Amino acid sequence: MNATAGDAPRVALPSHAPVPLHRGNLFLVGLPGAGKSTLGRQLARRLDKRFVDADAELEHRLGVSIPTIFEIEGEAGFRDREEATLAELTQLTGVVLSTGGGAVLRPGNRTRLKENGTVIYLHADPATLWERVRHNRNRPLLQTTDPRARLVSLYAERDALYREVADHVIASDRDEVMRFARAFEPDAHGSEGSP
Repeated sequence: MNATAGDAPRVALPSHAPVPLHRGNLFLVGLPGAGKSTLGRQLARRLDKRFVDADAELEHRLGVSIPTIFEIEGEAGFRDREEATLAELTQLTGVVLSTGGGAVLRPGNRTRLKENGTVIYLHADPATLWERVRHNRNRPLLQTTDPRARLVSLYAERDALYREVADHVIASDRDEVMRFARAFEPDAHGSEGSP
């Protein structure tokens, strides 16, 4: 059987066109120390988007720190306030949003994140996270007699939830995240992308 040009198999050529972000938003989830705020600022700058830190926004609205909210209202009170804040922040468009580490604990938060943006899980193993947060006293859930063991426990409790909500799981490493961000960068015509 002779093959003609019309019989040639179709080969998908790689596209350099960026893929759009859902609603123009990039939402970052992950454990404390994963780099959501630090890498989020860098991503926002690179993608020419507004950066919003959900924890900082909550502190600004209430006029007190996250540890103070935990101290006064407990974790349940904090989670209620976090959920109300995320309900508003996930309605924004054109943002890179850094969420609190426990934002995925509530089903409503997971639903809002999935429906209103492209969700990235910044993954790091507990040993790496511990190295990043061990001197930070502003992490209320780690103010225990054994904060390292608590971090391992949080990882065990939350890793599956982060993966459930995430469109993409990326190693919490600046070079990896910036390499991944290239797929979202606007092209010469101003459209943006997503892997």
